[in-house]
Amino acid sequence: MQPSAGDDALTQTPLPATVPTGPDAAVPTDPDTAGPAPGKGYAISTRGLVKSYPGPDGTATHAVRGLDLDVRSGETFAFLGPNGAGKSTTIALLCALARPTAGRATVAGADVVSQPARVRRQVGMLFQHSALDMDLTAEQNLRIHARLYGMSRRHSRRRTHETLEAVGLTDRRRSPVRTLSGGMRRRLELARGLLHAPRILFLDEPTTGLDPHARAQVWEHLRDLRDRHGTTLFITTHYLEEAENCDRLAIIDRGRLVAQGTPAALKDAIGDDRVVLRTGDDRAACHVVRRTAPPGTGTALDAEGVRLRVPDGSSWIPRLCAALQAHGIPVRAASATPPTLDDVFFHHTGRSIHTPRPPAQPAATRSADATATRKPAPAGQDRPAAKAEGRR
Repeated sequence: MQPSAGDDALTQTPLPATVPTGPDAAVPTDPDTAGPAPGKGYAISTRGLVKSYPGPDGTATHAVRGLDLDVRSGETFAFLGPNGAGKSTTIALLCALARPTAGRATVAGADVVSQPARVRRQVGMLFQHSALDMDLTAEQNLRIHARLYGMSRRHSRRRTHETLEAVGLTDRRRSPVRTLSGGMRRRLELARGLLHAPRILFLDEPTTGLDPHARAQVWEHLRDLRDRHGTTLFITTHYLEEAENCDRLAIIDRGRLVAQGTPAALKDAIGDDRVVLRTGDDRAACHVVRRTAPPGTGTALDAEGVRLRVPDGSSWIPRLCAALQAHGIPVRAASATPPTLDDVFFHHTGRSIHTPRPPAQPAATRSADATATRKPAPAGQDRPAAKAEGRR
């Protein structure tokens, strides 16, 4: 059964006549068309992975666009992106629950197209939306799932006991699922995904809707699982603080991979501190700051105040405040902070991870609209904040 692609919004573009589509479409196997082989020795490796769906009027709906990804065995890997980025679709491809339109992918050494059954035996899955039977007990849910995996009664009883103990739910094994809290249900789903001892565990938004305490408990069990058994954890999330806990992360936007690395390395690549100034006249202050800051510094004006990025931001605050006061502009607040993952996302995409992207338009409509509405900007008008920093 193929999981829902979650809230992934998709982009429509004209469909080339040569692109195979549909669930039975053949995936290119010619090395010249399929791209280089996935990297060897990785738990997960993809090259040029594409997933498209046929749309109306000869268009294609692109969910994943040319994904190149390598995940090492035993690491915790975060797949970071907003709703609609293509995260859930990518998981469906990697679990061999959806067939790629093009490209290659191996999971636990097995090809997702030619060896889908082997892939599914090696992976566990925690879906974005609950798939538990609310009327059954925790123990009954796990035993049914174990039997579906072909385990004997004796083996299913043993694994049920072991996984319930691993997630701290042994004392609630006979409780109906509907009586469990949200955090307990999520931990039960984690136990279900571990029944067959998978080498790789995919977790699609594992803590969505949980309170901070329940989220912390889920992460505690995930870290314990990795440390004890060396399980590779592939986690999709839009919670930046959760991505900070991972060994490495990749940022996906509109189906494309835009950045990949450790959280520290991605933040260090931005380098400059973020300075925010709130004044009695932010619009006038923006002009003063632009003249005072180093040449080429991107300065933006938004609801937060005047924003800019400079090296060693704390040393620049006194100079900026002095320049503003010299022009009779009172400074009400000033702050300098090092780069965050949201800054990394903004740097690569031009918007915050929590900012919804605008709905996609067909290419012909976008071109016509742009031609009809293009007007010269009035002299001195500030650029929108996202564009001002996005071009840096």
